[in-house]
Amino acid sequence: MKTKRILISITFTGLLYALLVSFAYGPKNDYEAIQQKKWVAPASADKIVNPLKSDANAAASGKKIYKMLCLVCHGPKGKGDGMAGAGLTPKPADLTSEAVQSQTDGAIFWKIEQGRSPMPSYKTSIPEKKRWEIINYIRTLK
Repeated sequence: MKTKRILISITFTGLLYALLVSFAYGPKNDYEAIQQKKWVAPASADKIVNPLKSDANAAASGKKIYKMLCLVCHGPKGKGDGMAGAGLTPKPADLTSEAVQSQTDGAIFWKIEQGRSPMPSYKTSIPEKKRWEIINYIRTLK
């Protein structure tokens, strides 16, 4: 009986210790947990087709919009080193990286449209055609 109590006490103490450690070293809140996860667009986004893919002028137009809205966080060359981006968590994506450039246009479109803190959703503030133009410009950042 005494051995059983000791085993229960040791087990309880171990579980309590594990719980305390997980609180001490794990994400501090749901926001941090979400931000630590890789930002992946849903599979359905990959099926969204860029209607301006063959438009030679779209990237030039997208560059103008990028300079007005995206440069402050993503930086002048899209490296994620914009002035406002320095204080953000997570840091803005390096748009020149293989991780971004390997995504489909639809996935990038979805991310621009939906946003994820700290990046706002641009669904209502940037017209759809302009979002595609930004994507065409992002494709030139290599």
